[in-house]
Amino acid sequence: MSVPLADRFIRLAYDPGITPSGGGLPGLSVLKDVVNSINLFAIVAVVGALAVSLGVWAWGHHTGGHQAEANGKKGAVVAAGAALGLGAANGIIAFFSGLGSQVH
Repeated sequence: MSVPLADRFIRLAYDPGITPSGGGLPGLSVLKDVVNSINLFAIVAVVGALAVSLGVWAWGHHTGGHQAEANGKKGAVVAAGAALGLGAANGIIAFFSGLGSQVH
């Protein structure tokens, strides 16, 4: 016996009732501290990468090394994009989490 089409859609729309909540598991504050530290180390590494890329860009321009100059430019853009992503990580996640919670 086959199941009617409407019953199939009702099964797909089942709400399991799961919502994120703090304090459910031990160690949440430790995990937050670890993630914050990883983000800090990544930002420090990006600052170093930007400094090196800008140095390569300047060196390539000064010596006429077009390949080095192009690589320095690419590195500077990538470092700037990484800094943007790391700085905006909380906002991006909060935006999409809020957007996802509106889906019914």
